[in-house]
This record gives sequence, structure tokens and C-alpha cells, in this order.
Amino acid sequence: MACAGPAGGRQRVSMQEHMAIDVSPGPIQPIHLISDYFPHFYPFLEPVLHAPDPQAMLAPAIHSAPQLQPNPEPEGDSDDSTALGTLEFTLLFDADNSTLHCTAHRAKGLKPPASGSVDTYVKANLLPGASKASQLRTRTVRGTRGPVWEETLTYHGFTRQDAGRKTLRLCVCEDSRLRRRRRAPPLGELRVPLRKLVPNRARSFDICLEKRRLTKRPKSLDTARGMSLYEEEETEAEVSGEERGRILLSLCYSSQRGGLLVGVLRCAHLAPMDANGYSDPFVRLFLHPSSGKKSKYKTSVRRKTLNPEFNEEFFYAGHREELAQKALLVSVWDYDLGTADDFIGGVQLSSRASGERLRHWRECLGRSDCRLELWHLLDGVPPPTWRLASTGPCSQPVQGPRHLLQLQRAVG
Repeated sequence: MACAGPAGGRQRVSMQEHMAIDVSPGPIQPIHLISDYFPHFYPFLEPVLHAPDPQAMLAPAIHSAPQLQPNPEPEGDSDDSTALGTLEFTLLFDADNSTLHCTAHRAKGLKPPASGSVDTYVKANLLPGASKASQLRTRTVRGTRGPVWEETLTYHGFTRQDAGRKTLRLCVCEDSRLRRRRRAPPLGELRVPLRKLVPNRARSFDICLEKRRLTKRPKSLDTARGMSLYEEEETEAEVSGEERGRILLSLCYSSQRGGLLVGVLRCAHLAPMDANGYSDPFVRLFLHPSSGKKSKYKTSVRRKTLNPEFNEEFFYAGHREELAQKALLVSVWDYDLGTADDFIGGVQLSSRASGERLRHWRECLGRSDCRLELWHLLDGVPPPTWRLASTGPCSQPVQGPRHLLQLQRAVG
């Protein structure tokens, strides 16, 4: 390339020199704010570009960091708990009947993962404890993001001790079975410490739903029967192994019939013994030491439940003095076809017992024609005496060592 020189002649300029002259902007100046050239994008704000200040660009001083504008969260993709919706419900602890009533009213502003309508229900659990042992659910309301249930879930056998240490978890779940979808996580959940409840006084709540948190279960518990790979709470698996459930028994000494009436009403929060997370429970009764043909009884089997209701009554003949020297052994078993039944838990009522078991036994024998109902916690380890109650037909008496000694003396 040629250009005019000082004497009017043409001077040759290389391509590199030409590009340096025409393209180079000169000395590099410091940039005042990088955000002036690369502004942030705000979905709900108009982008504003500020022209750089030439005087500020020439100043060598270091400027302070700019004040950033708040970045509002998009409405459809928010981590705030209010974006998941709210749940209205009422709790009532009936201390006289040992029940907890949870009435699910309605949900508002639910945000399902898929667009369109949603089929929802409310699932309740008591923590800590086995998940399916205390699991209750409402009916499914279809085709709305503001469902109204107005349904009451009742927990039987809920005592004052449970209110002081347990927490109620409520989950709003999508019923995928109606639309043939894969099982999805809950739309939101909340937890209420039950120690805040005042007995025999209803309390209403309107709480925002939160995201569900899952933690991996320890490897030592992965192979346990009836347990999933993930647990809802870190301490849930530890405590659930200690609690075997509870049973509601009624005792009444009948002066007209001259014996003891034992009623097996229901069980609650039993430990799951089958691989499907449930049990097939039934109850065995044994009056020890046995005397007579009717010392052992057995209820019917309730299939696939952890909260069975029996409402069956049995009679033991005998005077008060005789019954006071005996022990009533009540055990709950899981029925297995073709194999030995699994022991779930049991309770022993006698004059040698302690606490509520002793009080229930004494008050029953101390009164006539007065039915006393009381909940009892089940023991996880059966005493050696209970092995006698699990063998032989229930209509036959158990032949103990003392009875065999008497037979030997009579024969001799």
C-alpha cells in the first residue's frame, strides 16, 4: 500500500502498519463498571444501560463496589415456601378418650410440577415412629389447585406422653393413580410439634407448605423388613425400632358370672413385620398359671393393617382371690401362612406388674361390674412364660411343671 510522503512522493506502508493505524483505538483506558457493558437481566424490570463517565474512566483511583438492585424471584420457579401453597387444618387432643383428631379443611395456591389441574389428598404421620404404622390419609379431590377436604383423621391411643414428644407431619400429595402417572414426591409438607396443644381444646392452623427433605437410611437398616431405602427423619428409624405399638384392653369382673371379662378392643401403631410394610395381626390371651379348659384364647386375624380393630371379648371363670394370684398375658402376633407367626409385642397384667398395668389389674379386681378401658404399650421382648401361650390349641389348658408334678404324685 502506498501513501503520500512529505515531499509529495508515495511511501510504501505494510499491511500490519495499516491495520495498526486504522483499527487500534489508542491507549487502553480502565473500565469504570463492567456492569455498564454487561448488565444483569431482570425479568420484571426494564434494562437500563448507563453510559460510562469519561472523567471517571481516566481517574486511577479505585472506586467502591456498586449497590446491586434486588433480584425478584420468578413466580413459577421460587424456593420460597409460600410458593408451594398453604394448608388449613384443625387439631384437637381428646385426653379423656386418648385420641388425636386432625381435620384437614383446604389447601390454597398449590404449585404442582405439571401444568393444569391436579388430584390431591392429605397424608398424616406421627414422628418419630414407623411411617406406615401412623399413616392416615384423606380422600382424593380431583381437578383443582385449591382442594377442600373437610375430613377428620383420628389417631387412637394418643396419650399425654405422646403429645410431649411427638410431631405431626402433614403432606399434600398428588394421586398419580387416577391419571396413570409415576409416583411423585409430595407437593409440600409441614410439621407441627404436638406439645403446643392444650388438651380438650381445638386449635386451627394456616401454615405454608415446605419442600420435603429425604435422608439416606443407614446401610445396616437397608435390609430390614418393611423399611424403605430413604427415611423421613434422621432419628425416625432409631426410635421406630424401640416402639412395638400399643393395645386397648377392657377389664371387668362380673359378679353375676363369677369371672373376669377381658375385651380386646383395638391396637395402634404396630410394628410392621411383613415385606410390604404391614402386618396381619391377631391377639393371644393366656391366664397363667392355667387352671381349667378355657385359659387360652385367640382373636381373629386382621389383614394388612397396623391399626387393627377387634372388639372381641373373652371370659375367665374364677374368684377374685384366685385371679389375684394369676397373670394375664396378652401378646400380639403377625400371622404367616406356612411358617411360624412373628411376635410383635405383648403386655402382662398382674399384681407383680408396675405402673399402669398394676393399676388396671387392681382396680378391675377391686370393683364389680365396672368396665375399665386402658391403653398399654407393648414390650418387644417376650418373657419365657409367653412361649406357653403360643403353643397348643387355644381351647386346651397348658400343662405346666407344677401340674405334671401333681399328676405324678396321684399316679404314684
